Amino acid sequence: MGQARAQLLASLAAIYLILAIPHVTGGLTDDLEIMWGNAKVVTDISGQQAIALTLDQSTSSAFRSKKTCQFCRIDVEIKLVPGNSAGTVTTFYMVTEGAWQYHDEIDIEFLGNSTGQPYTMHTNMYARGQGGREKQYKFDFDPTQDYHKYTIIWNKDWILFLVDDKLYRQIKNNQIYGAPYPYYYPMRVYATIWNADNWATQGGQVKTDWSQAPFTAYFRNYRAIPCPQYENNPLCLPGSGWFNQQLDESRKQQMTQVDSNNKIYDYCKDPKRYKNGPPPRECELN
Repeated sequence: MGQARAQLLASLAAIYLILAIPHVTGGLTDDLEIMWGNAKVVTDISGQQAIALTLDQSTSSAFRSKKTCQFCRIDVEIKLVPGNSAGTVTTFYMVTEGAWQYHDEIDIEFLGNSTGQPYTMHTNMYARGQGGREKQYKFDFDPTQDYHKYTIIWNKDWILFLVDDKLYRQIKNNQIYGAPYPYYYPMRVYATIWNADNWATQGGQVKTDWSQAPFTAYFRNYRAIPCPQYENNPLCLPGSGWFNQQLDESRKQQMTQVDSNNKIYDYCKDPKRYKNGPPPRECELN
């Protein structure tokens, strides 16, 4: 999955450079730039500025952050593709720049589904090219009817995934025990929509229905708070309430509730993956 998107990014980034698409300016896109495809800045029905990413049979689309960050909080509100979105994947993720075989990445991918069937939120992490840390979740709301806020918090101790400020997943830095963790290099934020009907919906059994195209997802209220390790951004200091604070009982209860009611896949508990040995060490630690 990550490799397929890497190939897509590499080929389309080359087109981006050749065409020299100008940066869009003003408002939301002070921090973001459109990269390729049918991506455009629009005004949504509430009057707010948004970026619409559209997929059709000829092209995907994407935008990215103008700046990288090493340890940061990223928030964005997303309204996903309604109706029959099977085969499509809408993404919001962070990735390092450089050699792909050694890349770091923090992923949120929304796997489309047939009309009336729920989206899957697919989360993953890569560190120095080592991935395979997937966990998947269903929602107890319809993510296509309105915008919902999705958050990635990344610091030297842990990565947090939040939905509407509710904690869904934590990845601890267990490098001391040999577990991979993205630590040493800054990342850039990307958002894309693309066709992945070879795997995205029911393992690739349900294909994209191109008669339903174009497929459009909307992004607004993007915010990035960089928290470099040796700088004193007041929003990142102890007591700011989110960056270096350890999980309190309320957050732990949130995650327990999500694990019980919303989690549908956990790489640590997949017996098919570990027929010839135990799961990764961090599964025991967590």
